[in-house]
Amino acid sequence: MGKIRGAIVVNTDRCKGCGLCVESCPQDVIARGKRVNVHGYPFVEVVKGDACIGCASCAIVCPDGCITVYRKKMEE
Repeated sequence: MGKIRGAIVVNTDRCKGCGLCVESCPQDVIARGKRVNVHGYPFVEVVKGDACIGCASCAIVCPDGCITVYRKKMEE
């Protein structure tokens, strides 16, 4: 049986840095960043992308729809 791996992409121009995705991630893949976007908001960044399991918790809780989750089944 294959293992599911995930990858996320954050639309940094739309992110307001609320941090709901950071709190919801069971793998601590996302963290609040130090840089700001064009609107002056500190956006979230992927810090441990290889740890993503593709659960989509981050995308579900994001109030602005800034996160896209990709899932891939990996052969063992």
